[in-house]
Amino acid sequence: MNNKMLAIITVLTLAACGGGNSSNRASGIAVDKATVQVISNRPDLVSAGDVLVEVVLASADASDELVLLRNNTDVTSVLQSTPDNPLRLLGVVEGLSVGENTISANIGNSITVVNHPSGGPVFTGPHIQPWECQEGATDEDCNQAATYQWLYKSTNPLLAGLQPYDLENPPTDVATTTTDNGETLPFIVRQEIGYQARDQYTIFTLHKADESWTPIQPQSQWNRRLLVTHGGNCRGDHDTSSARTDDYAGTIPGNPAIEQSYITALSLGWSVLSTAQLNLGHNCNLSYQAESLMMAKERFVEQYGELRYTVGTGCSGGAITQNMIANAYPGLYQGLLTTCTYPDVMSTATQFADYHILLKYFGLKAENPVAPTTRDGTIFTPNQQNEIYGHLNGIVNASLADSALFGEAVEPASNCGGITPEERFNKDTNPGGVRCDVLTFMENMIGARERFPAEDPLRDHWSKIEQDLGYGFAGFPLGNEGVQYGLLPLQQGIISPAQFLALNTNIGGLDPSLNVTQARLKPDYPALPNAYRTGILNTIVNMDTVPIINMTGPDPGAAHDSVHGYWVRWRLERELGHRDNFVHWGGATALIGDANYMNQSLIAMTSWLDAIEADTSATPLAQKIIINKPADVQDQCNGVPGVMCPEAAMLVFGTPRTQAGADKYGDQVQCQLKPFSRADNYGLGNTVWQEEDWAALEQTFATGVCDWSKRPLEWQRTVTWLNYQDDKGDVITGGQQMAPAKFPAAWASPAFSKTWEPTWLQP
Repeated sequence: MNNKMLAIITVLTLAACGGGNSSNRASGIAVDKATVQVISNRPDLVSAGDVLVEVVLASADASDELVLLRNNTDVTSVLQSTPDNPLRLLGVVEGLSVGENTISANIGNSITVVNHPSGGPVFTGPHIQPWECQEGATDEDCNQAATYQWLYKSTNPLLAGLQPYDLENPPTDVATTTTDNGETLPFIVRQEIGYQARDQYTIFTLHKADESWTPIQPQSQWNRRLLVTHGGNCRGDHDTSSARTDDYAGTIPGNPAIEQSYITALSLGWSVLSTAQLNLGHNCNLSYQAESLMMAKERFVEQYGELRYTVGTGCSGGAITQNMIANAYPGLYQGLLTTCTYPDVMSTATQFADYHILLKYFGLKAENPVAPTTRDGTIFTPNQQNEIYGHLNGIVNASLADSALFGEAVEPASNCGGITPEERFNKDTNPGGVRCDVLTFMENMIGARERFPAEDPLRDHWSKIEQDLGYGFAGFPLGNEGVQYGLLPLQQGIISPAQFLALNTNIGGLDPSLNVTQARLKPDYPALPNAYRTGILNTIVNMDTVPIINMTGPDPGAAHDSVHGYWVRWRLERELGHRDNFVHWGGATALIGDANYMNQSLIAMTSWLDAIEADTSATPLAQKIIINKPADVQDQCNGVPGVMCPEAAMLVFGTPRTQAGADKYGDQVQCQLKPFSRADNYGLGNTVWQEEDWAALEQTFATGVCDWSKRPLEWQRTVTWLNYQDDKGDVITGGQQMAPAKFPAAWASPAFSKTWEPTWLQP
C-alpha cells in the first residue's frame, strides 16, 4: 500500500469518526504542509456545483502526500501546478451538493463551502414569481447547457461588428489583431451562451480554435482583463432575456462608423461578459443584478482563469447599474466607465415623480403638450412652467421622462415580459393580478407598505384595493410633503404669489396606482429608510475604492439631464471631501460627449488600473487610486486636458426640487420639515400677500416646509453586501449584512483586494 492510499484511508477513517484537523494533530499527522482556499467566490456564496480551489504546498515533497477531498471523495486529480509556481496548485472541484460541503486536505486545513443552485437564489431571497423560462430550458429554474459559437472580425469595412465564423469552412476575410501584450493573431472570437440565476449570460473571448483553454493555463493572448457590458431603461420583466453588449443599449443607437467598445476590448485581448439581468431595462433590481454579476464572474473564473480586474461600461441604465453595484456590492468592479449617467434608480424616480405630478397639475397631454391652463384654472405660460421644472426645455423633458420612463416603470398595470394581459394587475377586473411596476419587482429591498405606520398610527394608509386583498403593495419611498414648488421662480418674480399659492395648494400627490390625490405624497415605511440602506438611492459613501471615468455632453432635453452625472461628482465631494477617483470628460456631442469616448476611456482606464495593480504596498486602496492615477488620465473638455467643461456649456439644469430651494445633490427623496414662517422669503414682500393667502399657505404647509439645510429624511449610509434571505430561505426585507470573509482571490490582483481583508467590504 503506497503512502497516498494510506493517507486517504486515514482521512476517511477520521472523518467517519467525526475527526477534523484537531484529530489529525492528535494522531501525529502533519497539518501544516498545505493551505487550501476557494478562490472563485467566497465559500458561502458558491453556485452551480463547482468551485476553483487553490492549494499552496509548503514544499515540493508535500505533493506526494497530498490528498484533496470533497465530502470524503478523493478529488486530488483535478489539481494542476501553475506554470509560474510549482508549489501552487489549482483545480475546479465539481460535484458539490446544494448546501454545505467540505473541501479538505489531509495535510492541511478544511473549508466549508455552501453551494447554491445554478438558478439561484444565492443572497437575493425567494424567486420572484411567476417566471417564464426560455424555450429549451430543462427545468423551472431555466437551466440549459451552455452553447458555443464562433465569430470573427472582417477585413471588409462594410461589415461592422462580428460575423459568424464557420470552423469547417473558414472565411477568407478574417482580420488580424495585436493584443496589448504584443501578440498578433486572427481576430476570431468564441462566444459562450448559458443560463444562471434564471437568465442568460454570455462570454466572449479572443480565441485560438486549435488550442485548449483551461483556468490553470489560459491561452496566451488573454490579458486577464474582463469588460462587463450593460443595458438601459428600468423595467421588471418576469422572463428570460438576452444579454446586451452595445455601448448605448436601450438608450440611443450606436454609430456604425465607431467600433463598439466591447469589440475594441476583444481586439486588445480582454474578455467580455454580460448577463441579461445587468440590463436595467429588463431587471431593475439592484440585488438581482449584483447576484447575477457575482455568479457570472464565478462561472468565468472557473472556466477561463483568474482575473487581474473587471471594468464595467454602459450608458443610462448601464451607468445606474455600475454606480449602484459599486456602492452596494463593492469589489465586483475595479473600474467604471459611465455615460448618459444617473447615480441610481431612486434619485431619478424622485425627479420624475415630481414631473408626473406637475404634468397632471398643468393638464398636459400628448395632443396638447403646452396647455397654459391648469386643472384649477390658473394660467401658466410655457416659460413659467419650464422655470418650475428647472429646465430650459422642461415641458418636453418632463413629458419624455413621464411617457418613456417613469409612467411605464412605476405603473402597476403596464406591460412586462412573461406576464399575459389576463395575469396582469387591473384595478377593476384583476386587482390581485401581477403588478408590473419596478417597486413590486424590488420589494425584497424596500418592503411592503405599512398599514398603520408609527408616525401616523391612527390612520389606515392602505388603499381600498389593499384593504380588500388583505396585504400591502410594495412601498413608495418618495414624498413631496413640504416641497414648495416654484419657490425660486416666485422669489425671482417669474411667477406671481397667486400662481405659487394655486400650484402648491392644488398640486397634491399620488396613490399606489399613480392617481393624483388631494393630499401630498408621504413616503412609505420601511421603503424610505431602506432606499438609502440598500443603495437604490446611492449615497456614494462606499465608492472611493473604484476609479470612475464619466463621459457627458450637453443636456439633450430628453430625460437624460447632464446634471445627473454631476450628482455623482457632487456627492463624492460631499461624502469623501474630494472626487479624486472621478474623472469627468465633457464634449460637444449631446448626452455622450464624443462618440469616441467609450473606446478612449477603456484605454485610459486600463493605464489607471495597471498602475494601481503594480502598487503592492499596504497603502489603502482608496489612496492607491489617487496616488497612481496617470498624469494623462484627467478631466477634459472637448479634448483639452486638465479642465472641465463649464456647466453652462454642458447645459446643466436643475429639477423641480432645486427650483423649490433644494440643495444640488439630488438625493432629497423626502426632505426634513421645519415650521412654515411668513418671515421666510416669499418674493415681492409681505405687502402683496393678503391675509387669506397667508392662511391658505399655512394650511397647505400645516406640517411644515422643507428644511433643505438638513440631510434628507431617514438618510443613512448604504450598507454593503446585504443578504436578503434567512437560513430557511425566507426574505429578509431590507437585507442583513453578510458575515466577514476574505475577498475572492481570483476576482482581482492582490493590489485591489488586500485592504479588504479580513472583513467583507463593510462601510
